Amino acid sequence: MNIGTIDLAIIVIYLVSIVVIGILSGRRHVSSGSEYFLAGRSLGWPMIGLALFATNISTVHLVGLAADGYRVGLVIGNFEWMATFCLILLGLVFAPFYFRNRVSTLPEYLEKRFGPGSRTFLAFMAVVGALFIHIGMSLYAGATIFHQFFGVNVYASIIIVSILTALYTILGGLRAVVVTESIQTVILLLGGVAVTLFAVFALPEQDIHTYSQFKNAVDPQRLSMIHPGGCECGLSWYAVLLGYPVLGIWYWCADQTIVQRVLGAKSERDAQVGPLFAGFIKILPVFFMVFPGVLAYVLFKDQIGDDPNQALPVLINRLIPVGLKGLVTAGLLAALMSTIAGALNSASTLVSIDIVQRLKPATSDRTLVTIGRVAASVVMVLAMIWSTQGGRFESIFTGINAMIACLAPPITTVFLWGVFWPRGTGRASLATLVVGFLLGAITFTIDFPLIGQTRIVTDGWGIGFMLQAWWLFCICSALFVIVSLASPRPSPEQTEGLCWDNPLVALRRGALTSMRDPRLIATCLLVTMVTLYVLFR
Repeated sequence: MNIGTIDLAIIVIYLVSIVVIGILSGRRHVSSGSEYFLAGRSLGWPMIGLALFATNISTVHLVGLAADGYRVGLVIGNFEWMATFCLILLGLVFAPFYFRNRVSTLPEYLEKRFGPGSRTFLAFMAVVGALFIHIGMSLYAGATIFHQFFGVNVYASIIIVSILTALYTILGGLRAVVVTESIQTVILLLGGVAVTLFAVFALPEQDIHTYSQFKNAVDPQRLSMIHPGGCECGLSWYAVLLGYPVLGIWYWCADQTIVQRVLGAKSERDAQVGPLFAGFIKILPVFFMVFPGVLAYVLFKDQIGDDPNQALPVLINRLIPVGLKGLVTAGLLAALMSTIAGALNSASTLVSIDIVQRLKPATSDRTLVTIGRVAASVVMVLAMIWSTQGGRFESIFTGINAMIACLAPPITTVFLWGVFWPRGTGRASLATLVVGFLLGAITFTIDFPLIGQTRIVTDGWGIGFMLQAWWLFCICSALFVIVSLASPRPSPEQTEGLCWDNPLVALRRGALTSMRDPRLIATCLLVTMVTLYVLFR
């Protein structure tokens, strides 16, 4: 990739600036555990929404969405648009319980609902997810991309990005993470918009002047969000409808890395509206991250060929002018650093609050902060070691989705049934988490091609990762219900204020007093999404 002096200067200035801003923003607010881990519960809904989006979008998304847009079209955008429904669920159903119970971590909420055993095992699963999925795979993906862009050694890229991100995250805590994420979200979106616009402006060079001409230049299915059953990409309408909620409810509603921003809200309304705001932002990646891949197919199909991962680099190299190219590349850095920073902060919170403070309740806030920093450093080093194994997967997206599909089902089961079914018991929760984790680990192991290239479950049995998640969820749900019915009914202390009496109570509680009511905002988001799916069906 052709990177000039001006672009390099912009990238370096960005790196230095974001580290300095992160350290300064959190420097005066880390005296207590609440300040360090939850930003003193002072976050408003705009910052929560921006931070949720920035933590989610990584370099894997920027490059991977464009690559799959090139390969299969807009259907890959279901990973973005389906997330809006999970964010509605977070805002209306889960956030009120998290905020009212003043929990610092999601395992803490699970202890209140089901007991200490569930809390301990969920904390373990959450740290595993942060280390292997959020940080490890993101590091490898980012390093691979920067090797393609700048020719920098993969291992050197991993070390540089790790040190810079860990520096302000470990020193500044959640406030530093959220402030930098808000800035990075803006840069990220500007970069995506720039790539899309320059690609659209280049279409006339291919003698494409109207939308109908554009449709004729690509496979019509490439512009559809809904694919029929049996499609080769594994994203048929029923696979997405059944499988994505299992992945999405864990990721958006029950994963500490994501939900920690909601736990730092200054009011219940901010905790509810922040996720809904993020839901509106999640509409944009289909147009500014997936659609550029389709544009790359029309503009540079001959140059990109059979390597879809080159779609975004080719677009940037061929279309983006000097100066702006540096800004777009800074957006790639922003995506990588924000994801790692969020996962690091959540891992340190889990270790300090759910492990150390539980074992030694008298531990001072200052000591907890120190332990959190040490834990983040250890997790970072382990993730760096794991990230060097990323090349063993068929693709980064395949590896990440395979891991999520195996990790998410038991957690989704416990949170979903736990919030909506008061009869659920602590024994059922712990049994589901342990058995579900083991089943997921076995599924991932036998589907990982240690020898040869054949994935037993995916290729041999014809069950893609989406449907793997669905069937594991069904097994975990059956186990949860059976064990719950065979166990003594929970005490009132384990259900009062911790779960809804029935699913509709979350929508019917209280009168609608103003247009600012989260339920009305959620309705607007829901109508918007239904309209978009009708337009792009």
